[in-house]
Amino acid sequence: MALVLLPGLNNLIEDISEEKKLPTQVVEAALREALLKGYERYRRTLYLGISEDPFEEEYFSNFDVGLELEDEGYRVLASKIIVEEVESEDHQIALQEVMQVAEDAQIGDTVVLDVTPEKEDFGRMAAATTKQVLAQKLRDQQRRMIQEEFADLEDPVLTARVIRFERHSVIMAVSSGLGRPEVEAELPRRDQLPNDNYRANATFKVFLKEVSEVPRRGPQLFVSRSNAGLVVYLFENEVPEIQEGSVRIVAVAREANPPSRSVGPRTKVAVDSIEREVDPVGACIGARGSRIQQVVNELRGEKIDVIRWSPDPGQYIANSLSPARVEMVRLVDPEGQHAHVLVPPDQLSLAIGREGQNVRLAARLTGWKIDIKNSQEYDQASEDTTVAELISQREEEEALQRDAEARLAAEQATRAEEDARLRELYPLPEDEEEYDQEEPAKTMAEDENESDGQSDDLSNQPDASSEQRSNEESLEEEDRAR
Repeated sequence: MALVLLPGLNNLIEDISEEKKLPTQVVEAALREALLKGYERYRRTLYLGISEDPFEEEYFSNFDVGLELEDEGYRVLASKIIVEEVESEDHQIALQEVMQVAEDAQIGDTVVLDVTPEKEDFGRMAAATTKQVLAQKLRDQQRRMIQEEFADLEDPVLTARVIRFERHSVIMAVSSGLGRPEVEAELPRRDQLPNDNYRANATFKVFLKEVSEVPRRGPQLFVSRSNAGLVVYLFENEVPEIQEGSVRIVAVAREANPPSRSVGPRTKVAVDSIEREVDPVGACIGARGSRIQQVVNELRGEKIDVIRWSPDPGQYIANSLSPARVEMVRLVDPEGQHAHVLVPPDQLSLAIGREGQNVRLAARLTGWKIDIKNSQEYDQASEDTTVAELISQREEEEALQRDAEARLAAEQATRAEEDARLRELYPLPEDEEEYDQEEPAKTMAEDENESDGQSDDLSNQPDASSEQRSNEESLEEEDRAR
């Protein structure tokens, strides 16, 4: 078959490579695969309206496309096995036919033949398939490179630009670095901020949440505006003491999408100082709140509480309930991390927060279960009784959990013993192979033991000739006696 010419093939590959930011080798591989799919389409169209499509899914696995860049064309090649009698012309070739060209050919060898159809026979449907497959393969390669590019990104916070909207998601354009092309990322509804105004071409700081493989779409970037990592990044960029290491962020609790519209987004940040002379809270807030105001502006007015971390759980819990004033913190169940916080009556609503947001964030930040109590109505004896019952209930649940885990471990051990016994009675094929390998060594050892045993038995047996002589001597003595 003649070479199918594609005028401007080299320029086409270079243009696609530059436009899609893909290596030329990747573009060539995608083009070969697209042309092969077009050839499959061409072969299938020959049976349209005549008979049912006879080709299986892997029928064309032995076909390939060879690009000849110098001549700007391509060929369709088929690898065929040499046989005596041909059953499939696409996969086999007769020995007599090959011997006309190569006399040393043998049955079982593989030959590569040119099966390129004429350009006029290729058809519009096959050409359209080639174009569609090429576009899809290029998109897949772009997404794959995106996944590799963003998977190991050191800085997870990117600058994103709004492109369009799909259902409840915002599609944004992000870039992994200076000079790198923009790629699309999805900002789902649950990761958006209620105060954001997502209009076209608006820019936002976003947190790269994950790079995952989406069925039928390939690698996809998912970004977030509600992730706590975004708050950490913003503070690191605004507070030089955090960058230098003299101040560190210990924990962050964020509620960017409150359950009710009447409650605004809020974040609590616990900070600590490595150096005694540095005030961690003051460093994060800045002179007249200049530093924290930059963070608040980027988060569109989200309330942020910066508190001092403490190794003392009671003090840490009291600080976490800021701006409420706390009288006392009772660690009623340290093992279960349960605390009672006593506050004045006028601070009760402030400590709890609107719809419980303040105490909820404090509990997340500290990891303790916090109960806000009115200090004037607090009955310590009654509360201790209630807590004792809760502790007893918790210990019972923990004991039941341990018992369940012990029973499960015992059942697994029994099941393992039963499996081992059954494998001895009914060995699996792999067990028989191991047994066959070990058996010759055992047989040789047993043969050696048997030979040693036989030699021992022979050495212990009496000599037959000596026994016969003793019998004859006894008979002669009896005759002389008579």
